Amino acid sequence: MREIPREFGAGTRVETLWWRAASLRSGCPLVCVSSADGGVGRSVLTVGLGGLLALAVPDPVVAVDGTLRAWGGLEHRVARRTSSTVWDAVAADAGLTENAAAERLTQVGPTGLRVLVGESKLTAQRRPPTWPEMFGVIGHLRSVYRLALLDLPTADSTSTWRALGWSTVPVLVSRATVDGVQHTLRLLAHMRGAGLAHVPDRAVVVVMATTPSVAREVRAVEQLARQASAELVRVPYDPVLARADPLDPRALSKATRSALTEVAAAVIDRCPVEPAAVLSPGSSAPNGED
Repeated sequence: MREIPREFGAGTRVETLWWRAASLRSGCPLVCVSSADGGVGRSVLTVGLGGLLALAVPDPVVAVDGTLRAWGGLEHRVARRTSSTVWDAVAADAGLTENAAAERLTQVGPTGLRVLVGESKLTAQRRPPTWPEMFGVIGHLRSVYRLALLDLPTADSTSTWRALGWSTVPVLVSRATVDGVQHTLRLLAHMRGAGLAHVPDRAVVVVMATTPSVAREVRAVEQLARQASAELVRVPYDPVLARADPLDPRALSKATRSALTEVAAAVIDRCPVEPAAVLSPGSSAPNGED
């Protein structure tokens, strides 16, 4: 296990998160982040969650901008050390399976998260990738990294639904408003009706607060979303998250760090780990066995 940073404290939930993160089974679980609506904080959650997981997972973790657009996304959430983007990853193709090649194309966050930012140019030489190109990039990167996060567009296209269906852990982000959570509920219901019940059954719903207080009506509809998904976590309002700046999860408020830890634990709980890691530190095997 890697040392737990003091900013994240102690306790069974944190220790179990670190224990399981250190014991991920090979195969690179894919965490896909999407939403029913736009502008809900998908990219900031992807980088914050990825940055925390990069602290806990001993091997490198990668986050990829899969929004397929030339603006926004992950580029404002990590300091740039190179001009490389997801388009360079498309051009590298199978060369991405070499660790050194993949590392050259990614930016590195303050906690070690590797970030493949989106392409912001629209020229004859450079452009955002197509869905088939994006899926190819993800496939190559999964042979290099221990865990991958994909920042997806809103879930209003067949391709996004397909990516959520393929993911190990779907993460659906919502604003902390009645309409926002209700839209997420409708998305979960539509996916069940379309024969993709395994997505809501595995989905972690993350409700992002945009103000210091959350209305009672929101709490009521959150309970419905909690019943319709695998788990629901509300991330409290934090001015650090509201700024379009590079993000270090250690710089968040204590309440936000705690909520982000809950999200990370919910994700890691749904990723396959080596059998020896099923038992958390200090627990005993069934029937007193070692």
